[in-house]
Amino acid sequence: MKRYGNLYPKIVEFENLLKAAKKAQLGKRFRDSVLEFNDNLEGNLLKLQKELKSHTYQPGEYSTFRIYDPKPRLISAAPYRDRVVHHALCNVIVPLIEKSFIPDSYANREGYGSHRALKRFIGFDRSSKYILQCDIKKYFPSIDHEILKQQIRHYLKCSKTLWLIDIIIDNSNEQEPVNDVFPGDDLLTLTERRKGLAIGNLTSQFFCNLYLNKFDHFVKEELKAKKYVRYVDDFALFSDNQDFLITSKQLIEDYLTTLRLKLHPVKTQLFETKYGANFLGFRVLPHQVRVRNDNLRRSRKRLRQLQYDYRYGEISLKEVVQRLSSWEAHLKHGDTELLRRQIFDHWVFQRENWS
Repeated sequence: MKRYGNLYPKIVEFENLLKAAKKAQLGKRFRDSVLEFNDNLEGNLLKLQKELKSHTYQPGEYSTFRIYDPKPRLISAAPYRDRVVHHALCNVIVPLIEKSFIPDSYANREGYGSHRALKRFIGFDRSSKYILQCDIKKYFPSIDHEILKQQIRHYLKCSKTLWLIDIIIDNSNEQEPVNDVFPGDDLLTLTERRKGLAIGNLTSQFFCNLYLNKFDHFVKEELKAKKYVRYVDDFALFSDNQDFLITSKQLIEDYLTTLRLKLHPVKTQLFETKYGANFLGFRVLPHQVRVRNDNLRRSRKRLRQLQYDYRYGEISLKEVVQRLSSWEAHLKHGDTELLRRQIFDHWVFQRENWS
């Protein structure tokens, strides 16, 4: 396996930092932190470059909040200048390491995404009798820092780049507690081993894919699973041979133990595909793909908020059209023509008359 070196000069190059800043502000250009940074963009980038070159760079504190859509999760947002650093790092290392990823890992990858994953899932589901559908228990909070660093060192040998990566990982804020015990652990293990990555970070999104990359190859090359798809911590194996999937489940559990991960005891199930499977907000049935009811409830709630925001001038008509078009494009990946007609005939967007 090729290990890449001499990457740091590319990461701290001013043009790369400028490119990173442009990426980091997409969709956030009018936020206070972005406006403040951009008010002296060249000066702030030069200062950041100087800190990176002199190894005096230190990440700032995260701001955290909880979301409940679709399940309770702790979201951590890094300061804007740190997000610029994350993009600068990923601009350089992602294209190199991603070459080793399998084609059926779809999350957080340019040209992949949830809709391609859903299409692949549907194809496997409708050509197979059985599905082993798996979910990793508390994935982001469980990612072990030491294991992750070792994995990164399989691909990178540039000491300065590894210093920056370690700084980012070591400054991850505390995530929700995970107290799983693994073979060989003692009473101090839970306190000594640092774990957990911030869900809101670009680097975390990439590292979470990297963390399961060798697992993906294990499933494809050692288990010989011909039909396998993964999106972040949700993955599925398909087969006409039920015994193969039963054996695979045990071997998968054993392998995940080496990564200090466990399958979710409720969400991991083996069943016949004819009963339908949930994936990425859709219900995949033998002859139909529906939008899940809980996904519809959340979407209607967001539509009500969108309607309110437009009514009172919080967003423009252009933004409303963009969001509705995006949601309609998402719905089109299921058999939703009647549903879309019902929804868009029902929702009316108009401004409040202040006269």
